[in-house]
Amino acid sequence: MKCPFCGYEESKVIDSRHSEDGASIRRRRECLSCQKRFTTYETVETLPLIVIKKDGSRQSFDRDKVTRSMVRACEKRRVTMAEMEAAALEIEQILQNSMEREVSSEYIGELVMERLKPLDEVAYIRFASVYRQFKDINTFMNELKKILAEK
Repeated sequence: MKCPFCGYEESKVIDSRHSEDGASIRRRRECLSCQKRFTTYETVETLPLIVIKKDGSRQSFDRDKVTRSMVRACEKRRVTMAEMEAAALEIEQILQNSMEREVSSEYIGELVMERLKPLDEVAYIRFASVYRQFKDINTFMNELKKILAEK
């Protein structure tokens, strides 16, 4: 880390602390040349994630959008906001860890359904009915039969 005062490239860390939000680390450093102290912040670098929609258009990934869709599916159900936010964060982490910079909306939908199913089966069916665009009652019944067969 270059010293902001003299430009020397060697410094030692005097103190390290997590930031209030836990997203970065604050470090107090001392230049080994001029002995002046300065502060640096270390954060995880995240690459932008692009979602490829069904119509071929592209847009930035938005975890809040995933959370909102889960909230809609879980309306009047006993799923806490914390559970939905945790699921959305887990989905985002899976996508970031995949190292793919572009991901299909279909894949994100499948991840949401995987997270909703153990939380609440009714919310899962609600989401699946919109996501999979059930054309008729038979398609809907087939999905219900799959759930019942797993029990």
